[in-house]
Amino acid sequence: MIINKDTIIQGKKVVLVSYKEEHVPKYHEWMKSEELQHLTASEPLSLEEEYEMQKSWQRDENKLTFIILHKEKFAKTGNEVDAMIGDTNLFFATPEDRICAEAEIMIAEQWARGQKCGWEATLLLFSYAITHLGVKQFVVKISFDNIPSINMFKNMGFIELSKSEVFQEMTFSKVVDEMWISWINMSLGDFNVVDKNKVGCN
Repeated sequence: MIINKDTIIQGKKVVLVSYKEEHVPKYHEWMKSEELQHLTASEPLSLEEEYEMQKSWQRDENKLTFIILHKEKFAKTGNEVDAMIGDTNLFFATPEDRICAEAEIMIAEQWARGQKCGWEATLLLFSYAITHLGVKQFVVKISFDNIPSINMFKNMGFIELSKSEVFQEMTFSKVVDEMWISWINMSLGDFNVVDKNKVGCN
């Protein structure tokens, strides 16, 4: 999505940046993993297809994506590719209808799991989407066997809507209200949104 192409969101544990061409080779290596293909319901792409996907995602007004950087590692190296640990995305039915968005989160690097990086990245994504896009409801679809993700979204206040035995996945939803926004802000604490050299705080 064009709106976030120059956006950087700085949390306590992670930094969210737009998905750029330089990130593609590492992302492509991640998606060779059968585990990640299963958890994200994705099909493997060639490197050339992955480059095309990156370009299309940047232009597509129905999709918002951020690459997740490990903040401590990024501070040490200053290299986004070295600090990449996953990605988080939103999908909209149409560019005109941004009331409801389907969310995804992936922590691809094993060493970065269990550190609450996915938790913080997801809440940062939600806060950005609520503030900048006016999203009023989030939906997630999770594989039956992805217990960590199921527990994470339940702990964020999501409620189960349905189960699909065919696709072996559960659908959860959370309607945005003022109490939930306050909880997100309290959970995140201070964070920065940097866009085109202008800094703003939540």
